[in-house]
Amino acid sequence: MTSAGGRLSAGAGMQEKYARTGYSEGRLPEVLKRKDFARWQVRERLPDVALCKAVREMEEGLIDADLGGHLYKKRVARAGGGKSGGYRTLLSVRIGNRYVFLHGFPKSATANITQDERKALQYAGRVFLDLSAAALVEALQAGALLEVHCDEQDH
Repeated sequence: MTSAGGRLSAGAGMQEKYARTGYSEGRLPEVLKRKDFARWQVRERLPDVALCKAVREMEEGLIDADLGGHLYKKRVARAGGGKSGGYRTLLSVRIGNRYVFLHGFPKSATANITQDERKALQYAGRVFLDLSAAALVEALQAGALLEVHCDEQDH
């Protein structure tokens, strides 16, 4: 459904869900994932705890590759295995502020992304990093972004 300004607005059910969970401009998640990343994550059975560990490592300076434009590559271990047989994730980051998981793939399936893919991910990531608090709440309510629940994980 769209508002008078032509922007997407969330359905009443999603608005109620995020009102119940406390999303407001005063309490916003720091670690997020795109909806299509979340679908890939479920197919691969990659738990949020692995993403949270990757974020903690990045905050400690353990970054696999800086691809420019706030886009980073971070290896994530496969459950029951190590990073060498795991996944590559691409995320937009402002260290210590906001982390948005954009794309993931098994290391064995793809060596790397193309230049066009990199540019598209940099653009999408920049949009997500630059969202105002109000726009971030809207993205969460609409389901375009989902929270990675790091504060509820066993560390």
